[in-house]
Amino acid sequence: MTPSTTIQPENRPVLISCGILKREIKMLVQKNQWAVKLRFLDSSLHIDFDRLHKVLTGALSKERGQKKVLVYGTCHPRMDDLLLDAHAARTPGQNCVELLMGKERFTEELSRGAFFLFEDWARRWEEISYRYFKNWEVMREIFQDAHRYILCIRTPCSTNFETDARELSEWLGLPLVWEDFDLNQLEKTLQTSISRAMEGDHA
Repeated sequence: MTPSTTIQPENRPVLISCGILKREIKMLVQKNQWAVKLRFLDSSLHIDFDRLHKVLTGALSKERGQKKVLVYGTCHPRMDDLLLDAHAARTPGQNCVELLMGKERFTEELSRGAFFLFEDWARRWEEISYRYFKNWEVMREIFQDAHRYILCIRTPCSTNFETDARELSEWLGLPLVWEDFDLNQLEKTLQTSISRAMEGDHA
C-alpha cells in the first residue's frame, strides 16, 4: 500500500517525530504528498528519560483514536510498552541516525567511535549539554572516553553549520568528519511505516 492523498482528513495517520529530522520529514511528506498529520517533539528529550516518557505519553494520548506512527528509535527503555498502550506503530531502528543512514552504515560508524552530530544539535549544543551535564570538564572527559571523532551529518535540508561544529570539536577535543547523506533510506522507512499503520500492522 502506498500512502495516499485520498485518505479522509479524520483518518490520516499522525507522525509523532523527534524534531531532529523535522525539515527532512516535512520535505518528504511534501514531495510524496503523504496524507499524514505531523507533530514534532524537542530533539533533546532522549537525554532525560522521565521527561521523554511524559512528553511521548502526552503526545500519544492527544491523538487517541487516530492511527499513530512514532518516528523514533528505542530512545526510552519502555518504548515498547508505550507503543502497546497507545496502539501505535514505530519506525524500525535504534535511533534517528540509523533511520537516515541505515543499520549497516550506522553500526560501522558507531564501532569506529563516531559521535553523530546533526545541525539541530550543533546549533543548540551549549543549551542542551549544560542543561544535563552542568560540568563542562566532566562532559569533555565522557565524550573523549566514549568517542574518537564527530561525524557531522548533512542532508539536502541542511544549512551551513560549520562554525557551530568547529567550536564543538575544539571544545571536546575530537576531530570533525563531514558527510552528506540523501533521504532515500528515511523515505523508504517512513513510507513503509505509514503503510503498515494504515493497514493496522503495528509489528
